[in-house]
Amino acid sequence: MEGLLIEYLPILLFIGIAGGLSLVLMLVPFVIAPSKPDPEKLSAYECGFPAFGDARMKFDVRFYLVSLLFIIFDLEVAFLFPWAITLKATGAFAFWSMMVFLGVLTVGFIYEWKKGALEWE
Repeated sequence: MEGLLIEYLPILLFIGIAGGLSLVLMLVPFVIAPSKPDPEKLSAYECGFPAFGDARMKFDVRFYLVSLLFIIFDLEVAFLFPWAITLKATGAFAFWSMMVFLGVLTVGFIYEWKKGALEWE
């Protein structure tokens, strides 16, 4: 049993060192950094002019649609790389299953495009 616990010692040391280092790195700026707040530094800043509207305003639904499209196509690329690397070993079934996958994504993209979800007014 003692041998098993000794095997976990490097992990506990790593967690301890990481925790101590993170605590030190969070506390050092409070000690070293100068704190001279003035009205200019504390004022709201947004692209060179005063903020307009509430920070909790609702976004347009199209923003979420475009972000979902980005996530979908980002995941598509994440699936394509391993597939392309192992294509010779996986064979024809993997090729046609990926073509079906890409076809479904293409149909979804065309549907979004036809609905006008990508058009900004």
